[in-house]
This record gives sequence, structure tokens and C-alpha cells, in this order.
Amino acid sequence: MEATQLGKILIIDDNEDLLFAAKMLLKKHAKEVSIEKDPRRIPFLINNNSFDVILLDMNFTEDTTSGKEGFHWLKTIKEIDPQAVVILITAFGDVEMAVQALKEGATDFILKPWQNEKLLATLTSASRLKESYNQVDKLSKKQKQLQSDLKKPYEDIIGTSASMKNIFSIIDKVAQTDANILILGENGTGKELIARAIHERSLRRDEIFVGVDMGAITETLFESELFGHKRGSFTDAKEDRAGRFEIADQGTLFLDEIGNLSMPLQSKLLTVLQKREVTRIGTNKSIPVDIRLICATNMPLHEMVMDNTFRQDLLYRINTVEIFLPPLRERLDDIPILANHFLKIYSAKYRKQFDGFTASAMQLLQGYSWPGNIRELQHAIERAIIMADGSELDARDFFFLSAKPVNERVAAQATFNLDEVEKTTIQKVIDKNGGNISKAAKELGLTRASLYRRLEKYGL
Repeated sequence: MEATQLGKILIIDDNEDLLFAAKMLLKKHAKEVSIEKDPRRIPFLINNNSFDVILLDMNFTEDTTSGKEGFHWLKTIKEIDPQAVVILITAFGDVEMAVQALKEGATDFILKPWQNEKLLATLTSASRLKESYNQVDKLSKKQKQLQSDLKKPYEDIIGTSASMKNIFSIIDKVAQTDANILILGENGTGKELIARAIHERSLRRDEIFVGVDMGAITETLFESELFGHKRGSFTDAKEDRAGRFEIADQGTLFLDEIGNLSMPLQSKLLTVLQKREVTRIGTNKSIPVDIRLICATNMPLHEMVMDNTFRQDLLYRINTVEIFLPPLRERLDDIPILANHFLKIYSAKYRKQFDGFTASAMQLLQGYSWPGNIRELQHAIERAIIMADGSELDARDFFFLSAKPVNERVAAQATFNLDEVEKTTIQKVIDKNGGNISKAAKELGLTRASLYRRLEKYGL
């Protein structure tokens, strides 16, 4: 038995010999053992400490046989802490008293003199019960926090530009359906934030959200990670393991970087999505799964379908609704609000006070191309805060950013180069349609695949 298995124990009994004997026995198995002979100190002890298990004598010197004192103090404890785990001790136990004690809220009942093994076993069970109470309490608090967060829509997704408003509108429409979602966008644009926002507003919000980075899973571990395995099914399979699909059952499964999957792995994934069941490696038993699927990638899947590097039937399966996240360089209006958001976070983290940004600093931030998108902006603000000495962040505090003029669209407008003109036109139409690729392609007279090829060509 591990030294801390029993947690913090409180023993209340008017027999000092019993108290010290119990403490000597339990201190080897518990994190902490407290003893008290005067039950009148119970309110003070309970209000000022957190105990995993309380051992309470039923009979004190004033009333040695009826157990009335024990029941009185049991009621007092439960009024102070309704989730207290209390084990009653008596030398005059009988069935009726045990039943009454359980009705009054006791967890268990032991007789003295006790057997050490019996006492330890009873305390171990009680400690596990207390641990389960704590877990339920944590989940309850987590749920309350989630509900509170839902009242502040999109708090973690910062943006007031037309494209972001369009994305918020799409989320509101699709969240409470079970439609499969495909999120497209460059690295650092916040694809996982969007996936979590959809989950938190869905009918599955009380269930688990499981994220998987498909780009980090090797070919050999793909089936084990996603579908699970049976102990002994391969060299490192030392125990039965549920895959991510099983874990996400009833909840949301987020497959990030899905464009990195090889064709054979795409085929295996498609089979599971079609059958809605998985089979662990080393077994023949099919396990049904009920998930809401959200996928994301920075790769042009439609073009990859044309190049036969991504299965068309898999694409149809995963993109009932498609969301395109524009790069930060196309959301210039959102940079000030994002910058101030990160300024607030990192000022608090590093305990530094700033009044904001100088005009030159904000001009620089809105002029830079941000190849790393929001993630790069976040890191840039953090770095500047660490190194800055003034009361405002100035352009000099961002010396590490490239001096290359950022807004290439502005420069493109002063040229008659056909590629530059096409690039500028495409960007304007995408902005006009709030980032909706289908609408933009239609207005430009292009197919979606053709538009994706141009987006890739121009790095848009």
C-alpha cells in the first residue's frame, strides 16, 4: 500500500490510547493523520481543514452506549461539509444502529477493537469514494465554467473584420448540427480555436473534445492511435488501449492536419467513417462509435484531389460544411484588437505595465506580412513586452520583424503586371465575400479547384 493512498485522515475519539494506536498504524499509509479527543472542536477542524476521511466515535464519555452523541456530531459534520466521508466507530454495534448511521449520511461502520487489515480496507474504500466525489466536483465546476464561457460568445476568437463576422455566422448555423466540418487555413490562423468553438456550442458540449495531430502520427502507429489495440497485439502493446475514436465517443473528434495522411491511411480512415465503427488491432470485435467530426488542414485538398494525392470520397465525407480562415495579412482591421488582447495577457504574465502601442508600432504591425499569422503576432507581442523599457510599445521594440513592407496588396495596385493584378483582384473578391471560397470563385468565373490553385500560387 502506498504511503499517501489514504490521503488526510481525522480521528475523533475520547480514548487517547485508541487515538495514538490508530495514528501509529495509519501514518504509514496516509498522507496526514490528525487526532482529536474533544468532539466540540469538530466544527473548527472541519471549517479550517480538508479531510479525505473522518473516523468518528459514536459514544463519548457523556453517553457511553446509545450512540446519540455520535449521531449528533455526524449531523454537524454533514451540515458543514455535505460531501464529507465519515466512518463511525463503536464498541456496541448492531444492525439497527448501522442502518441508522448510513441513513444519517455515514459512509461505513466499524467495530472496536478492530482488525488492522479490516480498518485499512475500509479506509481505502472510503478514500476512493472521496476521490470520486472530488472528481465529480471538478467536473461540475468545469461545466459551470463552460456554461459561463458560452455566455461570452467567441471570447477566445478575436476579430471584427467582415471575414471573421462571416465565420461567426457559419459557426452559429452549423454548431448544433452534427454536420462534418472542414476548416481550411494557413498555420497559425486559429483552426483549433474554431473547432473548439463549434464543439462548445454543439449538442455534444457536455461530452469530450478529442484533438489529434495527424501530422505527428507515424504510419505504423496510425491504427493504434486512432482505433486502439489489444494487449500483446504488437511489441509495445503492454496493455489494452482505446483509440481516439473510442475516447471521443458521444463527443467531438478533431483531426488536425488531415492533408498529411498518405493514401493508404486515408482509405483506412474512410472505412471507419463510413461504418461508424472501429476494430482494435489484435481483435475482430467491432466497436460502434458516435462522434462529431471536425477536420482541418493548411493544404489545398481540392487541388490534391485533382492530383490524385487525396481521396475525393474522403473529401466528400469530411466537408459537409467548409470554413476558410483568412491569413492575418488579409485581416488588417483585426490587428489592433488582437495586439491589445495579447498585450493585456503578457503584461499580466510578466508583471509589466504598458499604456498601449505608439502610432509607429501599430503602423509597423499592420504593415508586416505575418507569415506565421496570429501565432507569430502573439509571439512578437510577448517578445516585445519582455524586452521593452518604455510605458508604450514602440516600433523599435519590434526590431526583429522584417522591414519588408507588408501590405503587398497596396504595392500591387500601382503595377500593371498581370500576375499582380490577378492576385489583387482575387484578394478583393475574397474579402468582399467574407472569405467564402465558393462565392468568390463564382464571382470570379472560376471553379473552386482553379481558385485554390491561384491561392496557392500567390500565397493567399
